[in-house]
Amino acid sequence: MKLRDDDNPRGQGTPTINDVAALAGVSKKTVSRFINKSPLMSDATREKVSAAIKQLDYVPNPQARALALRRNFMIALLHDNPNGQTVLNFQKGVLSAIKDTELALAVRPVDRTSPELLNEIESFLTKQRPLGVLILPPISERDDIVDLCKRLDVAYMRIGSTALDEPAHCVASNDREVVRELTAALLAAGHRTIGFVRGPEGFRSPIERETGFRDAFADSGAALDESLMAQGNYRFGSGLEAGRKLLDREDRPSAIFASNDEMASGVLHAAYSLGLEVPGDLEVVGFDDTSTASHVWPTLTTVHWPIEEMGRLAAAKLVSEFLGEWTHECDLEQVVVSSHIVERASAKLR
Repeated sequence: MKLRDDDNPRGQGTPTINDVAALAGVSKKTVSRFINKSPLMSDATREKVSAAIKQLDYVPNPQARALALRRNFMIALLHDNPNGQTVLNFQKGVLSAIKDTELALAVRPVDRTSPELLNEIESFLTKQRPLGVLILPPISERDDIVDLCKRLDVAYMRIGSTALDEPAHCVASNDREVVRELTAALLAAGHRTIGFVRGPEGFRSPIERETGFRDAFADSGAALDESLMAQGNYRFGSGLEAGRKLLDREDRPSAIFASNDEMASGVLHAAYSLGLEVPGDLEVVGFDDTSTASHVWPTLTTVHWPIEEMGRLAAAKLVSEFLGEWTHECDLEQVVVSSHIVERASAKLR
């Protein structure tokens, strides 16, 4: 057999993926499935490809294939997220999706407030040449970053608390709906004065969560006390400050919803510094279900944000744009990954 050098840029006559496909009588995509250990092939096809690889002594060359694609076999993750645990959990999902493939993950923290943000991202993407980029909130909400990806012809996937793009470029959670559900449960449990600690201004996740909170009051007909709405920034210190503000008043709330677990932990600290018992004098709920929620005392009733599953789905959707045969058993049409309530000691909902 005359060996071609389609994916061998030096042209040294070594076997190529095309040679394997020809000998096995299958497509190049099928050989790629075999290399990436895809379950999407029959045992008979798998045996034919394996036999051809052994006969030709073929060794996959990711560097040569990367040169042919003008891309590296790598996914990039861009983030400017104040919650390190969120980033780690998302990475876990991505890594589970690309396990047993040739793909790698490169993580790039950025500063969303930097005037050089776009230039820095462009430099990174140009030098690293990833197959695609995953963009975590809050920077996933910036259309100028998406426009940059389009200009550089880099596939992208936006992660958010609501759909930020068309289905092929977006994975979202249902923040508004699940906060509405949790607030309704607090109201049904008899709470009427419920404090709320917002997330940072100008981003979609705080907006979605506050909208869900307000919707629950509107649904029930209960009056929402605007003076019980406090500003936070998703960090512990802001939750502590908001908690003291809300609790150091004669008509203090009987429950407080903090927009993430870090701030809810700050509210717990504020309550104990004022001599209040949780859940006896006050009930507290959060959002995220990070390790913080189960490590504080009392353990925190919260919303489980499925960030790890969102990472797995986002990676599968992103890679499928380049390797359409590889889906890792994900529904590539799915956009929303549903959150759910986790009831622990800090608030009883039934």
